[in-house]
Amino acid sequence: MHAELVDRLRADLRSAAFSAESVTALLGDSAEGARQRGVFAPARRALIGREGEPLAILVRCFLLGAGTTSRELDVAFPELRADGAVALGLVGAASDEAASGPRFDAALSLNPVRVSPDEHWVVLSDLDDQLRRAPARRDHVMGVGGATRSLLAQAPSARVDTALDLGTGCGIVAMHLAQHADRVIATDISERALWLARMNARLNGVDGRIEFRMGDLFAPVESERFDLILSNPPFVITPRTGDAPVYEYRDGGRTGDALAQSVIETAPAFLRPGGTLLCLANWESPWGANGLARVAEWVGAAAVAAGSLNAWVIERDRVDPASYAETWVRDGGARPGEPAFEQLLGTWIGDFAERRITAVGLGSVRVQRVSGDASAPPVVHLDTATGAFSDAGGLGDALQRAFEVSAATARASSDAVLETRWMLDGSVAEIREHQPGEESPRRITLETARPIARRVAADTLLAAALGACDGELSLRQIADALATLLDVDAAAAQEALVTGVRELVWFGMLAPGA
Repeated sequence: MHAELVDRLRADLRSAAFSAESVTALLGDSAEGARQRGVFAPARRALIGREGEPLAILVRCFLLGAGTTSRELDVAFPELRADGAVALGLVGAASDEAASGPRFDAALSLNPVRVSPDEHWVVLSDLDDQLRRAPARRDHVMGVGGATRSLLAQAPSARVDTALDLGTGCGIVAMHLAQHADRVIATDISERALWLARMNARLNGVDGRIEFRMGDLFAPVESERFDLILSNPPFVITPRTGDAPVYEYRDGGRTGDALAQSVIETAPAFLRPGGTLLCLANWESPWGANGLARVAEWVGAAAVAAGSLNAWVIERDRVDPASYAETWVRDGGARPGEPAFEQLLGTWIGDFAERRITAVGLGSVRVQRVSGDASAPPVVHLDTATGAFSDAGGLGDALQRAFEVSAATARASSDAVLETRWMLDGSVAEIREHQPGEESPRRITLETARPIARRVAADTLLAAALGACDGELSLRQIADALATLLDVDAAAAQEALVTGVRELVWFGMLAPGA
């Protein structure tokens, strides 16, 4: 890993103030936004006249893909120097040798990222499609992409004893876990991924808190049990025949969604009682079947080995096979109009057609191993939630809170739900639509923006009950009062409100009062 060279690199990056905030300040918001979209001209213009500054050299070389000289590298890396950057694999000889001397191109991505207000990292990975100017290598290691950010945003932040990052890639999830766990193990099947992950941990000063192990899925941790497992596994559904390239970072090497199935069926057995698994996944809907229902079957199989479980499966999107195939063919570097694009797209679509797949679901699966009665049937909530995630902060904790309250409510008796004093979340808004002159609304809608944006239709009974959910009265007291006021059967009102509460707790709209 060249620990000494990584330490020198760390010192140089600190000296140059190489951070996401500093890069934005140097380039300006507009140019930095364009750079993030792969448009580099505004950023290049912003650097005119600042050619000799260490931060500008780093940005030009590693973020904009411009060649550089050994002299410039010595300025940017006063401790590491140009020779050290070559030895570490950061840069390599450029193909266009200049008359003034050797030139170098970035051989690795060196990217400052901010994944939360409190987590600022510098991440080494392989060059992305915009900078490498060539097809990705089969053992390509991704940097911090949208899927990884989504996983981290949804993760709970409560302190735990032991945590596992299954399929660590560049190591960013393991570094996040190191802030929240006393002991972290990170695994991957890719030797290159583990090499980069170890360098990233050292570069960011958390290497002493992470143990890296090589192996497939749970083989490296066969005897371990964890309080929290996070995983962004290689879940992309890739044809196993034809000329479709297989990349370790995204392709699990199995037919269809079998890799996601294996993770979900196996992981709960590696949780301690009360422990949580959160993973991203894609799942197929074969002809005549529902993909979400198939994931529920996976959770049921996991419960056979692990005991009683609670699970929340959130489908964020469902796409047709052609759209799914196009996304991942583009991800491999092929572009419409190129023969390779048409050939690969045909291979993917043909694979889906042969296996009679009608749609692919994209989302996350949260599973908690229940403490106590291991024979109780699993609680599995299947959720189609396409609304925006809350950007107010604390998303992961809000989701975990809603999950635990909702699972407990699902297991509780109707009497227990009725005796609870419920609290309406402050983000919930009620919208009433009236025809001019009408006394009663024609439609009542409940809205919330956290943890996931939702719109729920409500009747007069449910809307009135929610208005009284301030922690003072039990649901039974509210139901009985409204039954008298609305002149409806008390037992029917209680039954309807219990059903409504069991649904709304999953949306984060209600929680038990103190």
